Amino acid sequence: MKLLPAVGSLFMATLIAACQSSDKKDDDTIRLITLDPGHFHAALVQKTMFDGVDSVVHVYAPEGSDVQLHLDKIQGFNTRTEDPTHWKEEVYRGPDFLEKMLADKAGNVVVMAGNNRLKTDYIQKSVAAGFNVLADKPMTIDGANFQKLKDAFETAKQKNVLLYDIMTERYEISTMLQRAFSQQLDVFGTLEKGTPENPAVTKESVHHFYKNVSGSVLTRPAWFMDVAQQGEGIVDVTTHLVDLVQWECFPEQTIDYLKDINLTSARRWTTDMTLSQFKAITKQDAFPDYLKKDVTKDSVLQVYCNGEINYQLRGVHAKVSVIWAYKAPEGTGDTHYSIMRGTKANLIIRQGAAQQYKPTLYIEPVAGNTTLEASLTKSLPAIKQEFPGVDVKKSGAGWEVIIPEKYKEGHEAHFGRVAQKYMEYLKAGKLPEWEVPNMISKYYTTTQALELAKKTKSAVAKK
Repeated sequence: MKLLPAVGSLFMATLIAACQSSDKKDDDTIRLITLDPGHFHAALVQKTMFDGVDSVVHVYAPEGSDVQLHLDKIQGFNTRTEDPTHWKEEVYRGPDFLEKMLADKAGNVVVMAGNNRLKTDYIQKSVAAGFNVLADKPMTIDGANFQKLKDAFETAKQKNVLLYDIMTERYEISTMLQRAFSQQLDVFGTLEKGTPENPAVTKESVHHFYKNVSGSVLTRPAWFMDVAQQGEGIVDVTTHLVDLVQWECFPEQTIDYLKDINLTSARRWTTDMTLSQFKAITKQDAFPDYLKKDVTKDSVLQVYCNGEINYQLRGVHAKVSVIWAYKAPEGTGDTHYSIMRGTKANLIIRQGAAQQYKPTLYIEPVAGNTTLEASLTKSLPAIKQEFPGVDVKKSGAGWEVIIPEKYKEGHEAHFGRVAQKYMEYLKAGKLPEWEVPNMISKYYTTTQALELAKKTKSAVAKK
């Protein structure tokens, strides 16, 4: 009998150790929450499974078609023939979905991709409650909410949680290689300063409302065409382009938005959409009341989804522009054009008919540079060390970069890349030092450009 207390103590110690081990395992497990999903990007985060991520995902949303479309996409991933996922969606629907999520604390990472009108508030409340947040762009769509976003980053720091946005374009291989070659001084030289008329960096993105995603025509929510909810083009897709300018021109360097950014000009214009075109992508028979403010001639919707920003970043002149058409011509799709002008060569991404609408990187010498071939021969080993299999071939005025098919993953796969990188940051317990100030700088650029465009008398004219 005298041994029983010792045995009991040993049992209790073992039990406590087991519980602590279990708690530690739980702490290391990433448990996803999806908040008010209204954009297909929310589902693309779950297109693949991840080690260390719980297969149970808690979804909080209001009643409506948005959440059902999201769940249908997840079900499609779960039931596909090749490499199916096995997510289990636990769904709460109700008007108090945000309060319910904050109270339940069913996970530790909140994924946000949807209606942008309240996104900054969602972010602010989530980080204040101690959640990590992975948010689709844009985190804010106007200057009024820019300060809220800044405050949210400060709160995240105080709460020791990570707030991060989904910058998929950093994982597009031609862009990655454009950045890599720009760091090869023998090939590129140094980045030009440029002028407003001839920027050192230009990035243009063309998108389409009618598109195929994961093999079917994408159904867009009607609010996607309402700039009060989705945001204008100048603060939406341009987020990616402004990010790439910072990421490529000043890699892993901190940008101070108060000192390093100077807006030169900005403009915005509309894309017109007929009611029948609207029906095709929304499955709705009429324009909702909130869109009628943008409807002319009773049947033509005008969407301010196009924008252009001209600005200086640390004295380097840059131009970014986004254009939305209704539908791409047959055999084409979204396109991207980008040029970085160096003192020795220009790095140009083209994606037109000559490239079969696939992004292709070219290296073209500036006038007077006769040593590009020798420079490429010298620099290629360093490029190949990071990107095995990449090569160059003579093409027109310069050289075309040959990219093996294994690197050409496509836009949808890039969401998994971003999520994986974010999980690495979660494991490390911190983001790189430059990420937060550069996110703040990015959203300062886009939101201030919108205010400037609205003030500019000529901005409302169509391109």
